[in-house]
Amino acid sequence: MHWYFDVLKKYATFSGRARRMEFWMFGLINFIVSLILAIISHVAGITIQLNDADPPAQLATLQLIYAIIMFLPALAVGIRRLHDIDRSGWGTLLILVPCIGWIILIWFHCIPGTRGENRFGPDPIPAQ
Repeated sequence: MHWYFDVLKKYATFSGRARRMEFWMFGLINFIVSLILAIISHVAGITIQLNDADPPAQLATLQLIYAIIMFLPALAVGIRRLHDIDRSGWGTLLILVPCIGWIILIWFHCIPGTRGENRFGPDPIPAQ
């Protein structure tokens, strides 16, 4: 859980490096929280429908607010992850390339970072 909070503490830090564990654990916890919010919205919507009322659009607002709040931290950790493999943060724009952009970006996020210091800073994995 500390990986999630570490990313939130550096929510607007676009410099430096982020190791794979930090990136993927943040993504996993983000996914789980989004899933829980979706389930809550769905269950609340069913309950309202059973009472013959119209399901309010506000139920989806929880997910939307969470997504908006998490956009900047997710962008920052994604850029720092690219820095860890000695690539520019502008590589996040690959997501805009239809069909293959997101595949390349996922691959970049999966490969190990450069060992030792690179042009973006020291190795985020402590020396063993």
